[in-house]
Amino acid sequence: MVAVAERVVMVTGGRRGLGGALVDELLARGARKVYSTARSTYTDDRPEVVTAELEVRSAASVSALAEVATDVDIVFNNAGVLLPAPLLTGDFEDATRTFDVNVFGLLRVARAFAPILAANGGGALVNMHSVLSWLAGSGAYGASKAAAWSVTNSLRLELASQNTQVVGVHAGFIDTEMVSAMDLPKATPAEVAARIADGLEAGATEVLTDDVTVAAKAALSGPVERLTFPAAR
Repeated sequence: MVAVAERVVMVTGGRRGLGGALVDELLARGARKVYSTARSTYTDDRPEVVTAELEVRSAASVSALAEVATDVDIVFNNAGVLLPAPLLTGDFEDATRTFDVNVFGLLRVARAFAPILAANGGGALVNMHSVLSWLAGSGAYGASKAAAWSVTNSLRLELASQNTQVVGVHAGFIDTEMVSAMDLPKATPAEVAARIADGLEAGATEVLTDDVTVAAKAALSGPVERLTFPAAR
């Protein structure tokens, strides 16, 4: 179990949405310092927050941040992209970008910060997935989140020897700019951030943040044709 109080934390994509809510929640739980990243430079007046520019598609950008943030105890891999389109007819470059951010970006950050976590006692790596990791019908986004889920499960095994807690987070729809056009019930970013932090501090390996996600996980043992995002039916 990894408590947040007095820890140094990094949140990728921490400028707004769920990332911003995570920064707020971690500070409320007593984090000593929070590195909050975005693709472009921005400011945060809170003394505990260190903002940093990060492009997760760039190995050089990730490495540059790792050279600075050597005191990190907990990493939240929250940065992601949603570019809705069918797999067969959508822009292939958009599909490539989706995987580069949601899968390889996550892995670039994990590879760069694993040695830092080890040097600081193990800490934790928290990776954001989605209920769509388990449901067909959301194109490259869902496919990328399924791949990220698998990456997280393997990282959990590889990082066990250095005492790093690896947490996979699956969430349904969160009331953020990313899904603002979808007319579906949504949790608030603050609610989800609190549930994630609760799971981390309870020693969880996986956090299911809502009833929709719990139901989808339970359905994995059933017929595969039922694992479909409702809008795609």
